[in-house]
Amino acid sequence: MASRPGILTDWPWKPLGSFKYVILAPWVIHSSYSVLTKDKNERDISTFLIFPLMLWRMLHNQIWITLSRYRTAKGNARIVDKGIEFDQVDRERDWDDQILFNGFLYYLASYTLAGASHLPIWRTDGVIMTILLHAGPVEFLYYWLHRALHHHFLYSRYHSHHHSSIATEPITSVIHPFAEHISYFLLFAIPMLTQVLSNTASVVSMAGYVTFIDFMNNMGHCNFELLPKWLFNIFPPLKYLMYTPSFHSLHHTQFRTNYSLFMPFYDYIYGTMDKDSDQLHESALKREEETPDVVHLTHLTTPESIYHLRLGFAHLASKPYMSKWYLRLMWPVTAWSMMLTWVYGRTFIVERNRFDKLKLQIWAIPKYSVQYYLEWQKGPINRMIEDAILDADRKGIKVLSLGLMNQGEELNMYGGLYVSKNPNLKVKVVDGSSLAVAVVLNSIPKGTTQVLLKGKLTKVAYAIAFTLCKQGFQVATMHEDDLVKLKKSFNRSESNLIIAKSYTQTTWLVGDGLTEEEQLKAPKGTLFIPYSQFPPKKYRKDCSYHCTPAMLTPSFIENVHSCEDWLPRRVMSAWRIAGIVHSLEGWIEHECGYTMQNIDKVWHSALQHGFQPVPVKELAHY
Repeated sequence: MASRPGILTDWPWKPLGSFKYVILAPWVIHSSYSVLTKDKNERDISTFLIFPLMLWRMLHNQIWITLSRYRTAKGNARIVDKGIEFDQVDRERDWDDQILFNGFLYYLASYTLAGASHLPIWRTDGVIMTILLHAGPVEFLYYWLHRALHHHFLYSRYHSHHHSSIATEPITSVIHPFAEHISYFLLFAIPMLTQVLSNTASVVSMAGYVTFIDFMNNMGHCNFELLPKWLFNIFPPLKYLMYTPSFHSLHHTQFRTNYSLFMPFYDYIYGTMDKDSDQLHESALKREEETPDVVHLTHLTTPESIYHLRLGFAHLASKPYMSKWYLRLMWPVTAWSMMLTWVYGRTFIVERNRFDKLKLQIWAIPKYSVQYYLEWQKGPINRMIEDAILDADRKGIKVLSLGLMNQGEELNMYGGLYVSKNPNLKVKVVDGSSLAVAVVLNSIPKGTTQVLLKGKLTKVAYAIAFTLCKQGFQVATMHEDDLVKLKKSFNRSESNLIIAKSYTQTTWLVGDGLTEEEQLKAPKGTLFIPYSQFPPKKYRKDCSYHCTPAMLTPSFIENVHSCEDWLPRRVMSAWRIAGIVHSLEGWIEHECGYTMQNIDKVWHSALQHGFQPVPVKELAHY
């Protein structure tokens, strides 16, 4: 929102929310019906293609978003180091509004203007006219419109909304108040209306011009440099005819320079060219891939989880993971992404963050949770994890933490397999179990004297039970086998370990394998506290569910604009935090296999570095 919002700031269909696309339904249905029912000579293919053009524009923009986020996470050729936060993602979530607006006007023109329908596929004179009109009046008028929008009156009421984003993303290019989009449409309509009125319009010239505008807008806001210097050395006049991402990035950091649309020509003429444009272009191109200090190694969970990654849909990534019904309609894209991850077959960078001077990254194994349960997949998965660890070691990364199922006991003995196979590793491998235990222990309500331990027994579960018994808590289990295993792990008889004869405990510590039937037996008001990587499915509305072991991050962690799996905003899993704390403290030992660090020591270290227990209000939406 602009600092002093003016009239026509909001889109007219804002009250419709997610149902805003219904305004196009009559046009889409009518054009589709006409094509299907009319004779071949009477069909209006050009009007029918408006809706596919809109879908293409969305796909085109999403490709740029994914590419930009991947490249800026890697760091090579990145322009602006400043991070993106949740407020920017929320502000830019409705980037499809301008596509909806344009589509509505295209349909309106097609049904009301002579020469705007029944267009041929190609007309050379129309294409040439579009190029000349864009290079002439459109670029010239945009330059002066843009300068006018930077006058304090219009800037405070409209254009400041766009400039709220310093570190831009491709779709930042279309984040403007409604009134601004009206002016931009009138400007870009000059070539298109001229074609219509002169009967020189064609499908290629219209769709091509719109695609060209999208391409250049996305490129200018992508925050990484991709145009090589040699391109401008071969043809020097090109620097007056085509801008670069670094050229427009300076406009977002300096504000009063580089006003041109796509052709810097007018900035040179009117003296508004930023003197650092060429230097920034060269320095961005020379920038090498960033080497982090700490890496968290995770993996994909479900086939749909690709959309919830930071590289996927920004709005979904900014919220805790939850299955969405409409994603099932995208099964062809989902299947294609599964094929792509299978063919790619290597760890990829998901996102980057900065903790003070510490550089952080998340890497992902292109495997899904279900594959970790398949015996024939364990070998390939182990090799991928080991390759990632060795790659981190070669790059000089200090700590690598294992997330989700990358540290399974049956898979790799909680990561100990890789350390035993590679005894000379300099990178420290951390499974985060000690901090996970500490988080669970500090999540138990005060006054509790007895807890029920339910679910698969893991390294974390054994440590929790041992610590609670040592502190005087009674730890109950429903199965004799679990009791025997727990007592055996303590190497002594433990009177605080008991067999529960009924489900009377109101605090349950739960791991993988908790069933619906078991949850239904819990007393009303029971608190379920997971100690596993994955949360239990919620079957009870009269009970409370704590999140999986996690902590609230300090406010100074930068570039946090996505949720880690199903956790709330700015909440980080204990397994990832453990790697960060390990690096901050400079601990020189691995924390993996069947060994653990001092639980109290790790907990107090996390608190000292600004991590805090997750507030109850954060769990209200969990």
